[in-house]
Amino acid sequence: MALSVPAIMKTTAARLSALYLLLFALCAVLLVFYMTSLSARMLTAQTQETINDEVLGLARAYQRGGLPILVRVVEQRSRQPGANLYLIADANGQILTGNVQSLEPGVLEAEGWTSSPFSYQRFGEGELERLRNLPAEQGSTQSEQSDAQAQGEKGHNAIALVLRLPNQMIMLVGRDLGEPERFRAVIRRALMLALGMMGLGGLLIWFFVGRAALKRIDSVSEASRRIMGGDLSGRLPVTGAGDEFDRLSENLNAMLARIATLNEGLKQVSDNIAHDLKTPLTRLRNRAEATLSGKHKTSDYRQALEGTIAESDQLIKTFNAILMISRLEAGYSSENTNRVDLAEAVRDVVELYEPVAEEAGVSLEADVREATFVNGNRELIGQALSNIVDNAIKYSTDATAQPAVRVALERVGAGVRLSVADNGHGIPDDGDRARATERFVRLEKSRSQPGSGLGLSLAKAVMTFHNGRLDLLPGNPGLSVVMSFPAREDH
Repeated sequence: MALSVPAIMKTTAARLSALYLLLFALCAVLLVFYMTSLSARMLTAQTQETINDEVLGLARAYQRGGLPILVRVVEQRSRQPGANLYLIADANGQILTGNVQSLEPGVLEAEGWTSSPFSYQRFGEGELERLRNLPAEQGSTQSEQSDAQAQGEKGHNAIALVLRLPNQMIMLVGRDLGEPERFRAVIRRALMLALGMMGLGGLLIWFFVGRAALKRIDSVSEASRRIMGGDLSGRLPVTGAGDEFDRLSENLNAMLARIATLNEGLKQVSDNIAHDLKTPLTRLRNRAEATLSGKHKTSDYRQALEGTIAESDQLIKTFNAILMISRLEAGYSSENTNRVDLAEAVRDVVELYEPVAEEAGVSLEADVREATFVNGNRELIGQALSNIVDNAIKYSTDATAQPAVRVALERVGAGVRLSVADNGHGIPDDGDRARATERFVRLEKSRSQPGSGLGLSLAKAVMTFHNGRLDLLPGNPGLSVVMSFPAREDH
């Protein structure tokens, strides 16, 4: 989706990029001026040091032989290639010797370092100026005039040290600033070029990287609109780059999956209440209506009321189980978890069901060797284990051998494994084992055993709440229900 420039500038990525580019440009400009001025100061200081050394040499020559030796040394040095500026003038400022033909007015009036760079003209440049002003008809060729004009238009600036000799004559020693100025211009051009290249690189990076980020945001927005439109199966795109967008998408996808699970659970609860609880409620009503019709003895009324109370208690237990499953799937409360000894919980449940097992003719034993701790809710773990043990006792009575139920607790790696195994007929089919943990699912076709089909559903919800897993495995014979808890430090 193409965006206009005003629309792009409304995005956070574009604003941040523009702000960073502005700050970068400001810092780069400051760096250009700082480096330029620093290099100029360094070259000026080096120039002054060179001039001081020249002055010391000339002073030694003057002390050695007076003015004649000084003049000879000045003439000799002024003729050397790349020489400094040398000038000796009388008290009135008339130039006597040196390599300077003319100076900016007022330079020789003050003694010491010149307050600012001054302009000057070397010997021989007057002739070049004359050639530049000659008309073409006086014999100068066009190339000579061009060379003369180029030389004459060159500006010469210098700094110098002006000294007054004992005989009131004036000596000037200076150095041309053309080299420092050229060096400063080179540095300025290099820094400006670097600034331009970095600015262009920043714009290119913003265009490609920012454009990719905008596309990612657009795809997330499009997926969000589909989800808000009611398609909870939709998910935000994950590219696999592992960046912030992927982490955000993964977290939101996990949240959407959680919401979808809760919605599905709510739908199941509604369907279960509408269908599976309709039969016992109808049975209650028919029993009450049959009791009220006709004349019955007091004992008949009492028996009908007791049956009604028992049926109501079973309905209340069913509703409580449904509410508990819904609370667990909604997250329950992490404040209800603490350090739980699974070994002690197993012993308590086995002790509670020993009379039930003995009455049913089932051998119930526990294999618990040492204290094993996990983070969890003792009441929920005990309720889940009780449901599993109760199912194992009920469905092991049809075993071909002596019915037996074994509860074992062991460590497997960093986790804890709590298993309840029986030697009954079990659940041979893999699909039936997967369906057994759904609400109100009862695989027993005869329905001779009491129950509502919520025991394993509640156990699965408890294990999900504890970040664990509930597995139904074939026992050959029988069924093994395994509660797998994660390591205590990871919960």
